[in-house]
Amino acid sequence: MHTTRTVLLDWLRACIAAFQFLTRLPIPVQIDYTDRVFQRSVIFYPLAGFVIGLLLLLAGEGLSLILPAMPAAVLLLGFWVVLTGGLHLDGLMDTADGILSHRPREQMLEIMKDSRVGAMGVIVCVLHLLLKFSLLYTLLGTGGIGGGYFLLAIVPIWSRWFMVAAIHGWPYARRDSGLGSFFRGVTIWHVTLSGLVALFTTTLFIEIFSMWQAGSSVSLFSFTNGLTITFSFATSTILTGWIVATYISRKLGGLTGDTYGALNELLETLLLLGITIFTAYHM
Repeated sequence: MHTTRTVLLDWLRACIAAFQFLTRLPIPVQIDYTDRVFQRSVIFYPLAGFVIGLLLLLAGEGLSLILPAMPAAVLLLGFWVVLTGGLHLDGLMDTADGILSHRPREQMLEIMKDSRVGAMGVIVCVLHLLLKFSLLYTLLGTGGIGGGYFLLAIVPIWSRWFMVAAIHGWPYARRDSGLGSFFRGVTIWHVTLSGLVALFTTTLFIEIFSMWQAGSSVSLFSFTNGLTITFSFATSTILTGWIVATYISRKLGGLTGDTYGALNELLETLLLLGITIFTAYHM
């Protein structure tokens, strides 16, 4: 009994660690962040993404009831940033500063360690947020949850799963220890379990949404096959994520904690772009 309780507590600590690391949700629990906790926590990254996605979906729907699409999209984007504490945006800016400096590899890594943000980081961040805002604005204008906007809830699931795949799939670029070095022990087993969590949460959301829609008058576009939606998200994430991660890895000789955040941000926007394009042709 004691052993079972200990195992359950270990997994609960890992789950809490994932939420505390990836979100700014108030979880007043003190966790001892050992390497083991860090490594196990990645299994729950898609679950944290699922909660973020649900909160975004509900926030967007609520804002749309009282505001036009444009200010609603601005506030929703701000809420998105607040939910994560800007953690991944910081990684995107640092990565942009390093890679777009076009310096030798070691100098790129040194630039990324600098706490100050350079011109290229600011430019990339502004353009990135503008694109993200425009996509949210477009999706909010498709009819709220009854349109393609409902797929927003799935986006953070898969962007965070790919962070786990990237941790295992590409070497760590720094010789010294950084935040990303805590995840060096992540194995294919962690990636697989995290993938199963992503598949489960995606399928669960689609099924719940389908049941809710069946009892309402809201009309969703014909692309309602849950398996097809899940497969589309998984394949799109793997393909685009592999391309971006490979490009960054070739530039830096591997990935770092900053690039994991950059991958998450870029994948969120690319998946949103895919949803927007799909919705435009099927609504």
